[in-house]
Amino acid sequence: MSGSERVPGGASGEVTVHGRVASGFEPLREAFAAVFEGSPETGAALAVLHRGEPVADLWGGIADTRTGAPWQADTPSVIFSCTKGLVSILAARLVQEGRLDYEDRVATHWPEFGRAGKAGVTVRDVLSHRAGLSAPRRSFSTAEVLDWQTVTAALAEQEPLWEPGTGYAYHALTHGWLAGEVIRRITGVSVGRYFEEVIAGPLGAEAWIGAPEEVLGRVAHLGVGASLVEHVRQQETAAERTPDRPDWPGLAMTLGDAFPQELAHPTRGFNDPAVRAAEIPGAGGIATARALAAIWSATVTDTRGVRLLGDDVLRRALVPQSWGAPVFDVPGPYARWAMGFQLDSEARRFLTADAFGHDGAGGQVAFADPVTGVGFAFLTNRMEAGDDRRATRIVDALRGILPG
Repeated sequence: MSGSERVPGGASGEVTVHGRVASGFEPLREAFAAVFEGSPETGAALAVLHRGEPVADLWGGIADTRTGAPWQADTPSVIFSCTKGLVSILAARLVQEGRLDYEDRVATHWPEFGRAGKAGVTVRDVLSHRAGLSAPRRSFSTAEVLDWQTVTAALAEQEPLWEPGTGYAYHALTHGWLAGEVIRRITGVSVGRYFEEVIAGPLGAEAWIGAPEEVLGRVAHLGVGASLVEHVRQQETAAERTPDRPDWPGLAMTLGDAFPQELAHPTRGFNDPAVRAAEIPGAGGIATARALAAIWSATVTDTRGVRLLGDDVLRRALVPQSWGAPVFDVPGPYARWAMGFQLDSEARRFLTADAFGHDGAGGQVAFADPVTGVGFAFLTNRMEAGDDRRATRIVDALRGILPG
């Protein structure tokens, strides 16, 4: 594997890309180096495993623009909605063990949830964004979303925004609490604890749903790029807010007053240490790229002596459930979802049509590919939106090396 080298990019005209790539995988370094071009405040990491073995382990740039601290080999970062993919692995594990079925009614495991017209909502509905609870009907404060019981109790009481199962809308944050509470009711431990027990611990992966105090000081600081600022501005301009017609897609991201639309602010949102320490399994996971790639690799091939999911449960978990135009009017292209897993689509191209995983706000991408045996993770603290092709270029380069 080749070592570090300086490449174009950054304020000084070049940035050092650290790490190694295996012979034959050199195009991944070139695609990763392009991430830093014209973006002096970017930090990022890339990890790729092939058949359980690392073929790319790269990092570079700035982890914290406030101090100038560089991104290190073990710098963790907020992974946003990639966390939903991890929770979906946990749900699939319970199905694999016979402790959960995708067709179970949620109220079977969480009786209080069966109120307000939700008695027939299934685990499949929850995982595939069809539960009718994509946004809250009341505003939450940041302090409230830090308390698990406050949020799950409110969701159990809430009347759906549409008839569950008849359509879908992206449950940007509520997805994590809904699936996580089912997991908690079955296992008797929190979703973060269960994740540590069955995934992070066995793999020796630096990944958390609810980061411990000793980790918080080295988590990358998030910055909001110009494209994300413009994206939020356009959304706010286009949103039709009336008492009778709330901006449900916007509320799905903010929960009212809990988070800024950009999700990150210099001191608030997912830069807030209290938010990072809380179990927010819709978007609050924290991981290194190495850890995330190893986790996804272990869903399809033996990785570090661990295989997380078998082929039988994957066949059930990867049946497409939601695609096309959602319940609320938002522009395409549209993603596709199976049992919580994001599938290859025009909105998010993975390595092959059989790959599955989840992307995250600001440019994060993580997935597994059963055809090529790849586990992939790209993380960055420079959040962008719109036609953000940073990870896409890397995936395209990998496809040129490992065609499906």
